[in-house]
Amino acid sequence: MPSDAAPPDAAILIVDDHEDTLYALESALAPLGYRLARATSGDQALKQVLRGGIGLLLLDVRMPGVDGLDVVRYMRRVEQTQHIPVVLLTGFGFDPDLSATAFRLGVADLVLKPVDPWTLRTKVRHLYDSHRREVALQREVADLRARVREHSENPARPARPHPDTPAPPVRHRGARAGECDSLQRDRT
Repeated sequence: MPSDAAPPDAAILIVDDHEDTLYALESALAPLGYRLARATSGDQALKQVLRGGIGLLLLDVRMPGVDGLDVVRYMRRVEQTQHIPVVLLTGFGFDPDLSATAFRLGVADLVLKPVDPWTLRTKVRHLYDSHRREVALQREVADLRARVREHSENPARPARPHPDTPAPPVRHRGARAGECDSLQRDRT
């Protein structure tokens, strides 16, 4: 995953071709305090996702033109967007073929409309926060790899010992090997 995949304040993009549904979803998610963005078509959604700064997508399945599944198919082929969690929304009831296709594409969840606000907030909070933690962990791994690479390319600089490593025994000035032991015995 690229290190610039999702900034810590990444938005949740809500995509639906019905204005009233967008408003209802925004109202349901507002208590979470996350930044929300909206799109009314699959084309608009793809443009916003490709610009970056999106941490989760709530996406209507059936829209005119580019539908929700087409958006997901495209996102999964692009490295910058392939790890963004997607929750598909459908108002056409349970469809086993849709479910199979959606989950095969890596969709995080498929939610039926009308949406229960509490359930939606719970799912979104979990997916969004998990994605943010994963992105932060990927950034940390990339940073550590860069440090290791830098250290291995510059071996002249001595490595620092681990804090738990015991210190080597101290020799007294002028003492030769073995004399330190006799000095220690004489003191006891």
